[in-house]
Amino acid sequence: MSVLSVEKLNVRFRQDGRIVHAVRDVSFAVGRGETVALVGESGSGKSVTALSTVGLLPDSAMVDGSITYQDTQMVGAPEADLRRVRGNDISFIFQEPMTSLNPLHTIEKQLTESLALHQGLRGQAARARVVDLLNKVGIRDAESRLGSYPHQLSGGQRQRVMIAMALANGPELLIADEPTTALDVTIQAQILDLLADLKRSEGLSMLFITHDLGIVRRIADRVCVMKDGEVVEQGPAAEIFANPQHPYTRKLLAAEPQGRPDPVPEVAPELVRTENLRVWFPIHTGLMRKVTGHVKAVNDASLSVRAGETLGIVGESGSGKTTLALAIMRLIGSEGRIVFMGQEISGWHSRQLRPLRRDMQIVFQDPFGSLSPRMTVEEIIAEGLGVHGLEPGRNRREMVSDIMVEVGLDPAAMGRYPHEFSGGQRQRIAVARAMILRPKLVVLDEPTSALDMTVQVQIVDLLRDLQRKYGLAYLFISHDLRVVRALSHKVLVMRNGDVVEAGEGQAVFEAPQTDYTRALMAAAFGA
Repeated sequence: MSVLSVEKLNVRFRQDGRIVHAVRDVSFAVGRGETVALVGESGSGKSVTALSTVGLLPDSAMVDGSITYQDTQMVGAPEADLRRVRGNDISFIFQEPMTSLNPLHTIEKQLTESLALHQGLRGQAARARVVDLLNKVGIRDAESRLGSYPHQLSGGQRQRVMIAMALANGPELLIADEPTTALDVTIQAQILDLLADLKRSEGLSMLFITHDLGIVRRIADRVCVMKDGEVVEQGPAAEIFANPQHPYTRKLLAAEPQGRPDPVPEVAPELVRTENLRVWFPIHTGLMRKVTGHVKAVNDASLSVRAGETLGIVGESGSGKTTLALAIMRLIGSEGRIVFMGQEISGWHSRQLRPLRRDMQIVFQDPFGSLSPRMTVEEIIAEGLGVHGLEPGRNRREMVSDIMVEVGLDPAAMGRYPHEFSGGQRQRIAVARAMILRPKLVVLDEPTSALDMTVQVQIVDLLRDLQRKYGLAYLFISHDLRVVRALSHKVLVMRNGDVVEAGEGQAVFEAPQTDYTRALMAAAFGA
């Protein structure tokens, strides 16, 4: 018996005076207690298909075909009927939590809002339910996090809050759009186990959208492979993995970052070094806001990176990876030594640091949140040129065009806005914005976490090519240990602010020295 049935679904959008056919004749069903995975590259129509199910597409979308939820037709249904289903019977986990959570409300308020609306829970009963949900999805010290705002949580913690919100009302169908994208491997395993438990205990059905075929193999009963808006192959997961019929499916299954980084020349100069770097955030309490303790985000971190070298920084969400990188770039305060290009910059003021900013750039985890929706791609990529100055003899548009070609984007699209691009394309825009300044050091904060596997391989190859061409040093922050292994010369493992292991990449992956590192490896590679 099908909980959700999609038949001959077509979705069209009007764009630049033409009709774009985003979804073509898509048909599939989700049975009671079944998990169906939609897989495919960015822009293949997976998310548009999912959003169509409860009428969440913009008014400009032209939808035809049939979508039935428990024999109720959803295409063209009255808005009141759709609202009753959304968040109650059918719940969503969205891909980009920072853009889905309200930045002005605490985590508690956002979770209790849903409980009050659908279940009538308020006060202590609602608070107890929220704490229980946060504990289930792996948020440490859940009660102390209730008053936190989204910007005070790490990317993985924000995604866990989104999952808790989706599960709050015990939905019958859960539509999960990349629900483990921002999570480290150990928490990812916990979340998948949690979803599997809910599926068994409550008969939960799932439509699971993901680019990670390892997750599909682990969680899906059936698979629908999408390409250019069409379903090119579907069937039981075991059959799809054992004997894929379509060339595109075989391409997806073969996509995994391969190889190892190029050796660093022995004469390569040291670009950045830290010694006993520490980042502690004070905790203020009471009427007088006295300092009563500290959040020890980073403790005594020492590292060294040479030109043309990649240092992979791994660890669970909240372990201090991004905080360490921001401290090295002097974007947050810290104690200890930071030496960049032979100069100790630990005590420098912003005016002294400004000439160095061109040499240190960052690519953030969430490209949609880090790109201004009001600026064209040309304006976004060229923004740094206005701050730091153009190269002599070159015009801005020529430089933007050249860097877009270099990162695999069509320069003809430079007049478009971020929302008109897929997730993989937006990440290329973010890379282009950093690389146009020809920096010496680039911090890559989860640059492939939101990308499907084939695009991940492309981005890894792109980063390798740029490093080889310009002798770039990378600080590569990621929870995806396969990508870290393919890119990193050295690896630094963090846990709760401490560096628990550091060494040559090959040595750390082949013979980890600590139990924690071994647990990370086991979760990532199934060892």
